[in-house]
Amino acid sequence: MILINENYTKLPGSYLFSDIARKVNEFKTAHPDASIIRLGIGDVTKPLPQASIEAMHKAVDEMADAATFRGYGPEQGYDFLVNTIVENDYKTRGLDISTDEVFVSDGSKSDTGNIGDILGLDNIVAITDPVYPVYVDTNVMAGRAGDLRENGKWSKIVYLPCTAENDFVPSLPTEKVDIIYLCYPNNPTGTTLTKDQLKIWVDYALKNKALILFDSAYEAFITESNVPHSIYEIEGAKEVAIEFRSFSKTAGFTGTRCAYTVVPKALMGYTKSGEKVSLNKLWNRRHTTKFNGVPYIIQRAAEACYSVEGKKQVKATIDYYLNNAKIIREGLSTQGLKVYGGVNSPYIWVKTPDGMTSWGFFDYLLNELNVVGTPGVGFGPSGEGYLRLTAFGTLENTKEAISRLKKISI
Repeated sequence: MILINENYTKLPGSYLFSDIARKVNEFKTAHPDASIIRLGIGDVTKPLPQASIEAMHKAVDEMADAATFRGYGPEQGYDFLVNTIVENDYKTRGLDISTDEVFVSDGSKSDTGNIGDILGLDNIVAITDPVYPVYVDTNVMAGRAGDLRENGKWSKIVYLPCTAENDFVPSLPTEKVDIIYLCYPNNPTGTTLTKDQLKIWVDYALKNKALILFDSAYEAFITESNVPHSIYEIEGAKEVAIEFRSFSKTAGFTGTRCAYTVVPKALMGYTKSGEKVSLNKLWNRRHTTKFNGVPYIIQRAAEACYSVEGKKQVKATIDYYLNNAKIIREGLSTQGLKVYGGVNSPYIWVKTPDGMTSWGFFDYLLNELNVVGTPGVGFGPSGEGYLRLTAFGTLENTKEAISRLKKISI
């Protein structure tokens, strides 16, 4: 008899974005002439930087020659990319991250989900609410979440509400927790923490021997000086935090897949008897066992993002999306809607009008204005009454979407 992992049966029927895709496809089938503008899923529309394209072409040519052909590469990433990451993303900020603390992967989504492989099932997990669904769902799959209650919360997960009432700044948990997921700039709310606010969490983790899983996939969108680009800017963070970074939203790698995770050697986990164990060593073992590395061609493309021309091209893309975010934020504010995010982030978090539910507002926008957003409640109970819009569309579609949204008549 084939026994299954019964934790999977506890998950809701489908992934949030699958539900959205189904609704949109059903609407499109019923209204084939409708011009739908999608500002829901966080996929990008700008092409890869030209520097990356040129690097990929060169790498492809190398793969065509036996003298320069590459087969299996180092699972942790080629030295040329890892060294470039360390020099540009950390040393330029005065941060001491070594090359053997960096692990190149195929995406932050993968790593934030897979990191649980090296962590015990008895850990108490805390998440900000609303939250990126992968953090919750992968803990459900592993068996750390307990059971889903009628209020939409899992029985063993500690929820840290982030709403307008607390300026989207989570409070420290009132009960001891072992693993804390933080994502800043935040997905989905687009809000941030200052260095002083993030220090509170690092201090908590140091005091309680807790682990912070810090998703920094949107770091490149930061525009304000008091917002940290890396959690390692906070003293002591190397002893308690793992950081996840991605090329997806910064350089358009959503379809080519490249990211990296930093696991400091100073970071320790513990056995039940209290013995210290290096999480860096555990992740290296997991990474080399279950992953064969990002393709050479893709890593050369990622490396090119750090070239002089690559940096200019990436910045131009980021500025393009931030301009879209500004258009959305200001356009909705003019409509009298309460809007958050969009300053240090490509995400805009909108309060639904007149007490509408998240899905109610989603349906209204889709059916009446042919604009697709993401219902806030899909990110957790505290997301009810909000909708997420993204700045990753084209400038033309962004302007057209705002033109349509000005017709809101609720």
